[in-house]
Amino acid sequence: MSTPPLRGLKCLDLSRQLPGPFCSMLLADLGVDVLVISAPNDPLGIGIPLIQRNKRSMTLNLKAQQGREIFLRLVREADILLEGFRPGVTERLGIDYPTLSALNPRLIYCSISGYGQDGPYRNKVGHDLNYLGYAGVLSVSGAAGQPPTVMPVQVADIGGGALMAAVGILAALFARHHSGKGQYVDISMLDGSVVWNVFHILMYLVRGSQPERGQTQLTGHYPCYAVYETKDGKYVTVGALEPHFWANLCERLGLSHFIGDQFAEGPRREEMFREFRKKFREKTREEWLQQLGDVDICFGPVNDIPEALADPQVRHRGIVEQQDGKLLLGCPIKLSENPPRRPQAPPSLGSHTDEVLSSLGFNPEAIADLRAQGVV
Repeated sequence: MSTPPLRGLKCLDLSRQLPGPFCSMLLADLGVDVLVISAPNDPLGIGIPLIQRNKRSMTLNLKAQQGREIFLRLVREADILLEGFRPGVTERLGIDYPTLSALNPRLIYCSISGYGQDGPYRNKVGHDLNYLGYAGVLSVSGAAGQPPTVMPVQVADIGGGALMAAVGILAALFARHHSGKGQYVDISMLDGSVVWNVFHILMYLVRGSQPERGQTQLTGHYPCYAVYETKDGKYVTVGALEPHFWANLCERLGLSHFIGDQFAEGPRREEMFREFRKKFREKTREEWLQQLGDVDICFGPVNDIPEALADPQVRHRGIVEQQDGKLLLGCPIKLSENPPRRPQAPPSLGSHTDEVLSSLGFNPEAIADLRAQGVV
C-alpha cells in the first residue's frame, strides 16, 4: 500500500487555538510525524480534538532549563517547526528562528500571527473577527441596510492562516530539496484575509466604488444567487449565475418570463424576488430537492450541522468517519498514488511524553524525576 507523501518528516507544533493546529493537521494527514508540545497542565489541554487527529502529544516546560534543553534536542532532528505566539515571544524563550536555524540549518520555521512579524500592527492582539474587519471582508457581509454579519466560519484563521501556512511550508520543503537549506515562513492572517477578499477588491478596482453590503453578485442581491425559504420553514440555495443555469431554473419553476431579466435592477428585481420567494414556499425542502435535484441549476439544501455530517456525499468522500463511537473528520485532500492517512483519534494531553523522552535516551527514573520537577 502506498504511503502518505510526506512520511518521514517531523514537525514540532507549538501552536494553540485554531490556525496552527489546523495547519499541522493537514501535514499529519499527509504523513508528517507531528508532535504537539504543550506546557504541563496546559489549561487548554490538547486544544480542539477534531483538528488534532493523527498527531502525538508531549508536555514540556520551555521556561525550565531542562525543558529547553530537551526541546533543542528535538529541534536538531526536526524538519518543521510551527508556532503561533505573538511576535517577540519566541525571542524571549530563546527559540526564535535565528537561534534554532543555527542548530538545524535545514529547519523550516513557520510563524502564524494576526498581523505578521513586522509593520505597525505587529504587536496588536486580535481574533478572526478583527482580521476580517481590517481586510474589508465584514464590510460586504450581511444583508443590505443591516449591520455587518459575523462570519460563521473562521475565514481568517483557517483560510488566511492555516491554509497559507501549509502552502508556505510545502513550498519551503520543495526549495530545501534543491538547496539543502531551511527558511523562515511568515504568515499573517490579515494578509491572507485581504487576498481572500479578491472578488470584492476586483469589483472596487473595476467600478471605482466601494461594493455595498448585500448588493453584489455573490451576496444575495440577485434572485439567481440567493437563499429561499420553503413550505416547511427550511431553506434551499440557488446559485444559477450562468445564463443557461438561470434559464433552466426559470423554465422548471414556470417563471420563464424572467429569463431575460437575470440581473435587472429596481422594481423588476424586486418583482422577481417576490415571485421566486412565493414559488419556493409552495413546497417543502424535500419536495424541491426531488423536483430540482437533477436539474443543472446549481441548487441544494441549507443543511444544519447534523444533516451536513450525515450527507451521503460527505460520507462517501470519507470526510466523516465513526471510530469507537466517536466522530472524526477526514482529510479533504485526495491523492491517487499517495493517499493521506486515515484519521486516527486525537491524543490526550502529553500521552506521548514518555515515548518521546525514551527515544532521547531517558530511562523511567529520569522521566519520573522530570515530571516531579514540572519539566514535563
